[in-house]
Amino acid sequence: MIDHLLNGTRQVWRPTTTPDGKGGQTVTHQHVGDVPVKVDQPSAAEKMTADQWGAEHTHSVYLQADADVDRNDQLRGDGQVLEVLAIVDPSRNTYSKAICTLVQHEGV
Repeated sequence: MIDHLLNGTRQVWRPTTTPDGKGGQTVTHQHVGDVPVKVDQPSAAEKMTADQWGAEHTHSVYLQADADVDRNDQLRGDGQVLEVLAIVDPSRNTYSKAICTLVQHEGV
């Protein structure tokens, strides 16, 4: 386990869709729990790989292997909102890594 390396906590917010009554949908986020994390900046190689796929990889978030975090979830805390682009499970299955992008709202 990597519990001793996870030096922070983030709230997990999951997107949910509801009909808007006009033929469309409204997306809202619901808090589903908190997880221990370690947030890092990606390496140059990781950023380059993301660029090749047309994604902006701004943060790598390390999690427990069994953390309830999925693609498109938001990790909120420490003044940031990070959107999960993908979850990577290494071969040893001792931790998971969330590839994230920083969400910046207008006026921030």
